[in-house]
Amino acid sequence: MAGQITLKSHRFRTEREQGWRDLEIILKAIEGRGIKSLTDEQIVALPRLYRSTLSSLSVARATSLDQGVIVYLESLSARAYYVLYGSQHGLGKRMATFFLRDWPLAAKTLWKETVVSVVLTILAAIIAFVLVTNNADWFYTFVPESLASGRTPVASAETLRETLYYDGDSSGLGLFASYLFSHNSKVAMFCFALGFAFCIPTAILLLYNGFVLGSFIAVFSEKGLGFEVGGWLIIHGATEIFAIILAGAAGIHIGKAVAFPGELTRTESASKAGGTAALLMAGVVIMLFFAGLLEGFGRQLITSDWLRYAIGFGTLTVWLIYFYGPRRVEAES
Repeated sequence: MAGQITLKSHRFRTEREQGWRDLEIILKAIEGRGIKSLTDEQIVALPRLYRSTLSSLSVARATSLDQGVIVYLESLSARAYYVLYGSQHGLGKRMATFFLRDWPLAAKTLWKETVVSVVLTILAAIIAFVLVTNNADWFYTFVPESLASGRTPVASAETLRETLYYDGDSSGLGLFASYLFSHNSKVAMFCFALGFAFCIPTAILLLYNGFVLGSFIAVFSEKGLGFEVGGWLIIHGATEIFAIILAGAAGIHIGKAVAFPGELTRTESASKAGGTAALLMAGVVIMLFFAGLLEGFGRQLITSDWLRYAIGFGTLTVWLIYFYGPRRVEAES
């Protein structure tokens, strides 16, 4: 019986091996020198050889032929599939597609989740502002000492003002800005990563970030520095806080898919939602990097309040147009 199977496998391979070899020669040429290296005859033969190889693979699996033949045909078929149907764009083209279509389209697709994320953040900021304004002890509930770094309700107006414009040593604005950026980056990543837990951790993190923002604004406003702290925040916050909001939207999108999977299993629903969410998060990382540049340089070198506001609102306008403005490429997606 074993001898018959071996003979059958040998005959099967002998009859079809030439076609496999021809396909492999074509694939090696494309992988090495590109599709332009093929002759007209090879280009015409490629689809036919691919279909023939798939047929051979189907027969080999159905008749339990030599496992080595099956593995070889699977590899050959996968390579041919990629050449015929996979993306042939270079790195530059792929990056252009990401920035011009995929990233903004992902943000626009999740606009409802983004609205929820914005509402949670603003609501928490308002609540914290009101509470801290009426009772300064609430500040210590919302803001950890390591994040406050001396910017507390008991600090004088001069001390608080100095932190908005001075960056002279390790105790100045530079260290605080670096810590704040690290803090916000972690919040953004956790907002996305914990979304699968029915959105609850994501919502809590968005509320927490709003509480921190509202608390700081309240402290500075009580000392007559509300306008100044607004400029200090917006020059980088227009990008950094927006990035956190988008990360929250991505987490909410996944959490919603897990909570309400419809006809799919929860795993399938989360996997389907994860594609759009992951695209959005890839862009969030870029936004955080850009915000880090604004935080590390622009905010510390630019001391004009009006210029800070101009840059902050300018970048916010650019982001809004980029994500939600009409674009022709969407019709091609």
